[in-house]
Amino acid sequence: MMHENEIGVTVVDCAVNLHKALGPGLLESVYEPLLANQLERAGLSVQRQVAVPIQFDGMSFDEGFRADLIVNQLVIIELKSVEKVHPVHKKQLLTYLKLTGLKLGFLLNFGDELMKNGITRIINGNL
Repeated sequence: MMHENEIGVTVVDCAVNLHKALGPGLLESVYEPLLANQLERAGLSVQRQVAVPIQFDGMSFDEGFRADLIVNQLVIIELKSVEKVHPVHKKQLLTYLKLTGLKLGFLLNFGDELMKNGITRIINGNL
């Protein structure tokens, strides 16, 4: 079983390669299935558009939160294709991490000219 950090290396490599091939600025809906496919071809398990419920006090609430990708049931990937990442985008990913109990997430902004500038790694707790 791969550790979160090992999965993260593959995620970053696949995102950079996809960005190089397609360039920046396409819709998120273009990058999502292609990135999922690249990750699966790299040997990882990928779930797309995973519902993230709110659980509190023995109750569950479905508020329509959906994680773009969950890799090997350990790492959440949130995709964007925007001119600039804003704090709300990071809060969105942190919310998903906290609600799922997962430790590692990546905010990947395919709108950046260089993919390396569009990668934000977010940790929930200790990794």
